[in-house]
Amino acid sequence: MSKIIKIFDTTLRDGEQSPGCSMNIREKLLLTKQLEKMGVDIIEAGFPASSDGDFKSVQMISNEIKDSTIAALARAVKDDIDRAWEAVKGAAKPRIHVFMATSDIHMKYKLKMEPEEVIKRSEEMVKYAASFCEDVEFSAEDATRSEPEFLAEIFDRVIEAGAKVINIPDTVGYTTPDEFYDFIMDIRKRSEHLDSVEISVHCHNDLGLGVANTLAAARAGATQFECTVNGIGERAGNAALEELVMAMNVRYDDYGFKSNINTKEIMKTSNLL
Repeated sequence: MSKIIKIFDTTLRDGEQSPGCSMNIREKLLLTKQLEKMGVDIIEAGFPASSDGDFKSVQMISNEIKDSTIAALARAVKDDIDRAWEAVKGAAKPRIHVFMATSDIHMKYKLKMEPEEVIKRSEEMVKYAASFCEDVEFSAEDATRSEPEFLAEIFDRVIEAGAKVINIPDTVGYTTPDEFYDFIMDIRKRSEHLDSVEISVHCHNDLGLGVANTLAAARAGATQFECTVNGIGERAGNAALEELVMAMNVRYDDYGFKSNINTKEIMKTSNLL
């Protein structure tokens, strides 16, 4: 039986961080409808707490889209989660996506928090998000520069708090395919609960390895790919949706993975963006 990889498109959120790629609400809705038509499983519509404009666009998209899950990003902060839920609560399939930094450098210099504080805050905020929405995703920002033992602990705690999807992002585009494969396998061995939920990956392309790293993660057990159309995104961009989908499609003999994407809609989507 084929392994189905869910496609999580973040063109409207991470993609918009690419210089020159801002869209107005009408353009965002047009692109979202095309993503839905193409068969994208999850569409990250934006970061509602970041601006009134983002909130309104996420809310409008949530009310229009019926087939795809609509996700809203939120920091591990109550106000962000409140804003995210307010924006996506009208969706047929809403998701709250909570993130928290987990690398030593981010915890020390950005969050100015001790590791145990980070675990406790993450656990509390995932539980809070789960009080609104059954579908909660947790992302460990800068995961590939975090300690596997620490990640296993925080993942177990947030899964017990209600997270249904765990995202292991290569936030700064630092890892390599073999290293990322070993890294995910190590965390899975250390964690009690990770194999009971969806494992997602979100790879940046700073070293030109976003697609390669994502495909390596699938071999290590990842079942959700976070990506963008045309690979747009902050800095060097994200793993490109069309490259991931076609790699799985053309080289199914090697990978053995499939997606729900209608490949005949890829060119239209790419041109539209």
